[in-house]
Amino acid sequence: MLIAAGLAASGVAVAQGGPGLTALGPVRRRLAGRLAGYGDPRHVALTFDDGPDPRSTPAFLELLRQRDVHATFFMLGSMAAAAPGLAAEVAAAGHEVGVHGWQHRYLTVRGPRDTFADMARARDTIAALTGQAPALFRPPYGVLSGSALLAARRLGLRPLLWTCWGREWAPGATPESVRRTLRRNLSGGGTVLLHDSDVTSPPGASRAALGALPWLLDECARRGLVSGPAVSHGLGKEDS
Repeated sequence: MLIAAGLAASGVAVAQGGPGLTALGPVRRRLAGRLAGYGDPRHVALTFDDGPDPRSTPAFLELLRQRDVHATFFMLGSMAAAAPGLAAEVAAAGHEVGVHGWQHRYLTVRGPRDTFADMARARDTIAALTGQAPALFRPPYGVLSGSALLAARRLGLRPLLWTCWGREWAPGATPESVRRTLRRNLSGGGTVLLHDSDVTSPPGASRAALGALPWLLDECARRGLVSGPAVSHGLGKEDS
């Protein structure tokens, strides 16, 4: 009986925490192509996490406006609620909005009810403030859980991670370090992750990302790739 109970508990743990393995780059890229963000090979999906932040997001919006490029902004519900006008501005500028949760907390330590409530609150708040029904969900830290996958399906959200990031959240990151890191895995059909806020990162992280963004857009253009939101990448809806 004890052995059976132990096996059952282990099974629950695997179901809850197992999806979190997709946070590991090699696992994500090899085993979960669309989840990782692979789509149209002629396109690069440009995504930003953790905003909207009045201290930094407007600079990203202005640069993207100047370059006539749209992106996907994965918003924290708490940040959107604190800056409702800015959240609306992101959508009004033609950008896609996605859900990054209400709070930036690991989902593997949250139960099914708490996970669903967090995601639903974020989705509903972001939709109300932007006038746009989010279709995508990116878990905090890129760590999924069984509960999050079930909640996403109930809420009509497609989980989306990334294939390439700038690691601007690392202490001491600079635009140059972000460019070097991006270059390693930048490819047609991929999804790029950057952060438009320092709310969960060391001060200056968003400035490092912003400083590398012109190079990223130029490099994509040089390779004949179109930068844009995930919806243009063929990743905005669940597979039928």
